[in-house]
Amino acid sequence: MTRTEKLLAELIALPSVNPAFAPATGVSARQARFPVSHYGEKNVADFLATVAARAGLEIEFQTVLGVRGHVRAWKSGDMSPHSKLERSNLIARLRPAGNVRRTILLAPHLDTVGAEEAQFVPRLKNGRLHGRGACDTKGSVAAMLTALCELAESKNRPRETEIVFAGLIDEEQAQAGSRALAKSKFKADLAIVGEPTRSQVVTAHKGSFWLQLKTRGKAAHGATPHLGENAIHEMARIVDVLETDYAAQLRRHKHALLGTATVNVGTITGGKQPNIVPDGCTISIDRRTLPGETEGSVRREITALLKSKKLSATIWSTKLAPALALETDDKLPLVREFLRSVGQSRPAGVDYYCDAAVLSAGGIPSVVFGPGDIAQAHTADEWISLVELERGKNRLKKFLQGLP
Repeated sequence: MTRTEKLLAELIALPSVNPAFAPATGVSARQARFPVSHYGEKNVADFLATVAARAGLEIEFQTVLGVRGHVRAWKSGDMSPHSKLERSNLIARLRPAGNVRRTILLAPHLDTVGAEEAQFVPRLKNGRLHGRGACDTKGSVAAMLTALCELAESKNRPRETEIVFAGLIDEEQAQAGSRALAKSKFKADLAIVGEPTRSQVVTAHKGSFWLQLKTRGKAAHGATPHLGENAIHEMARIVDVLETDYAAQLRRHKHALLGTATVNVGTITGGKQPNIVPDGCTISIDRRTLPGETEGSVRREITALLKSKKLSATIWSTKLAPALALETDDKLPLVREFLRSVGQSRPAGVDYYCDAAVLSAGGIPSVVFGPGDIAQAHTADEWISLVELERGKNRLKKFLQGLP
């Protein structure tokens, strides 16, 4: 196995499921799918800190959830700064020999979605490495840190460029890791956010708003429905409008890299029992946005459309934090150089949301790049091509080596 493959296999074997996907409070250990130790990024962060320190990188942990704002230096052999209540970003820094004239941030996330126990056992088959996180996004972690470690150990390294690896927490839930880094004093000239892009440079991704709509009716006996107002019936009309008229309205506006915005009605709940006219009904929708759209503009858009159809509903957001779209200027010198380095004539765009938009909003020009295909992310049999894994590492290393 190559160095990158070995590191990825070790990462898969260290569960780091986002605690948001842990069993509800009150579930016994016997009922839980797997131990508490499988949740959170602690084990992976500590392991990567050891790997990075051996290559001569400077290590820090930025505590994000727990003791807020706390940053602690770390040396190989020290006690872990984590506690059961703490989740920390891992910061590994390669300083240049000369003065720092620019900083490049490598920023994959360390958490994964939920899994079965067997998915934490890495399996090599037909040139693919299988296991939870192989693609999303421990493949990017392995490729980025291996490239940085090999650069640190070589004589051919930048003399004026600082390169920082930031293993971020909580991307799969509320992006607490990237939000904390963006709010700190950390600055960079370019962030390369690790996600499965098939080793292409991505400069734009869609945003994601989760909205709930509620209709109000009037309860009545099921034997005399004419005395009530059926909230589910009203909502059924709204669902039809959203999935037809609204979806068609969104298709009329296209972004050069992202295509069109979309809407999806994901859940619906309402009523208490068959013989009661329902006085309330709620749906949740996933609205994928284009650059420039805001939650306010989307809500006004939906409200106006419903009003034109003589329909009404209360609308509110269920996202823990804003999830805006990303659009980075591909004419920026470092972005242009990265594109040229990987042999890409024009940037790509992706439909999913990630940490890049958070870092960009924090003032760090950001792109997305990493090995693997998003089609494998979150699947029951997640995998990454080993050829693709090495390609991603080599392309990134080539770019970093070419920096002054």
